[in-house]
Amino acid sequence: MLNIRNCRRCGKLFNLVGDPPLCQECRKIEEEDFKRLKEYLFNNPGATLSQVSLELDISIERIKRYLREGRLEIAGNSDSFLLECENCGAPIKSGRFCKDCLSDLTTELKKVSREISGSITNKADPKENHNIKYLYKDERKK
Repeated sequence: MLNIRNCRRCGKLFNLVGDPPLCQECRKIEEEDFKRLKEYLFNNPGATLSQVSLELDISIERIKRYLREGRLEIAGNSDSFLLECENCGAPIKSGRFCKDCLSDLTTELKKVSREISGSITNKADPKENHNIKYLYKDERKK
């Protein structure tokens, strides 16, 4: 089924495949901008968010999105935190969750996964014959 959307950047209609909601042309431009950003940060490791934004003409919001996506991280021992954990509000340098909340989330997901797995296993009746066999031509006609 098609998931037709308007591109967030240019407004053109396109079939949404994944996030972010960008058409192929704008997605390509965004990837090229990210490569420039990565190269700039490699050559200017102490650059601030404002410097990067001004030098490369990339919005601060886009750079923050890259941080949220985990594609970038605030360097070293910097006291500069631009993001907050989506769960508890603690300051973070990259991603969506702090280490504690990520650990809790992982633990909960593993627990639910085990419960679902156990539930599926318990529903299978061991007395039932689940063997697969080949049907001969004459058996199929019956």
